Formats: sequence, C-alpha cells, structure tokens
Amino acid sequence: MPETAIIRAAKPGDKPSILRLISLFPDTLLQEHLPRIPSFFVAESRGEIVGCCALQIYSKRLSELRSLAVHPGYQNAGIASSLVEACRSRARERGIQQVFTVTSEPHLFERNGFAVHSGWKTALFFDLD
Repeated sequence: MPETAIIRAAKPGDKPSILRLISLFPDTLLQEHLPRIPSFFVAESRGEIVGCCALQIYSKRLSELRSLAVHPGYQNAGIASSLVEACRSRARERGIQQVFTVTSEPHLFERNGFAVHSGWKTALFFDLD
C-alpha cells in the first residue's frame, strides 16, 4: 500500500517531474499545450512527485480540471480525489462558478461530484482522423 501523499501547489522546480508523470499516459493525456506550472497541484510522497492536476481558468464563470495523473504505484490510494478537491477549492477561492473536465475516466469524476449537464450545454466532438 503506498504511503500517503501531501497535496500542495506546484512550484517552478516541479515542472520536470510533472512532465515525466504526464508522459506515463501518452494515450490518455495531452502531452503538449499543458497548463502553466502555477495552475498545477502536485501530490508528493517521500520527496517525489507522484500525482498532478491542473485547474485552467478561462473566466469567472468557467474553468477546466486538466492533466490529472497519478503514478501507477500510487493509484487507488485517494490521491486523484485529493488533487481534484484541491482544484475545486482553488476554483471556489477565486469565485469560479463552474469546473468541467474532459475525461476517459468518468467514474472517478462522478465519485467526486461531477455530473453530465444534459439540458444546459453539451460538448460535441468531431474526430478528424
């Protein structure tokens, strides 16, 4: 069982660790055009970054939870949920009205209070390949 991680705001020196962590998931996470480092929270265990998540703020109304990654050796220990909560707390502190995410893991976000908003707006996708 992994040791508990400490969740904190990312610092500039965390960038290489964040990029390495995200690179573990090339099929599910965008590898380019990532949010700036101050947008990230990290999970740290024994001096290593084992998780990350960013809150990208678009306006006072809307922000996106992005780039959620937890090292495979630390998954299923509540780290992802703690990172999601850190981002939601930042959004509340900044007066943001809504946080959305685009994900291949909807159950994780549903367990953390996210829901599909049918009847308001719907995200539509068009695959170009």
